[in-house]
Amino acid sequence: MTRAVLSLGSNLGDRLGHLRAAVRDLGDVLLVASGVYETPPWGDDDQPPYLNAALLVHDAAATPRDWLDRARALEEKAGRVRDPDRRFGPRTLDVDVIAVWSEEGEPVVSDDPELTLPHPRAHMRAFVLRPWIDVEPYARLPGHGWLTDLLNAEPLASDALAISPRPDLRLESN
Repeated sequence: MTRAVLSLGSNLGDRLGHLRAAVRDLGDVLLVASGVYETPPWGDDDQPPYLNAALLVHDAAATPRDWLDRARALEEKAGRVRDPDRRFGPRTLDVDVIAVWSEEGEPVVSDDPELTLPHPRAHMRAFVLRPWIDVEPYARLPGHGWLTDLLNAEPLASDALAISPRPDLRLESN
């Protein structure tokens, strides 16, 4: 039923290993993975830098809730511990469902507190938009516009300058 964009991030432990494990575990639904980017922390500066990537995935049988369940299972497998007192704190793996489209190509909109679609802060996060452009160069964030326009407008243009492509790090494990 759906195609989705997932955002991956890790700043604890084997950062690249956590991203690679997520890619491997999504292999049956993975269409394309972005390059890896090193990014400063967002929302809480007192933590190590992140490695980030974006994935374009497709599963004709998946509902938006299925993507959320898969994201949470990947986080759990990576040993993620949620700190209720530190919302944007460090993590072994963070997998966000950014946007979902129906088989007909229509964006899925949801105001469910557990799965708001499109992701309510994606338009404010260069570390989401820049890798997403790798997998869909001409994409639009539903309700917000072209990814390139969002990334090049202030205040994200300044944030984008702090993102470092890491061509030396590949998501393929071999």
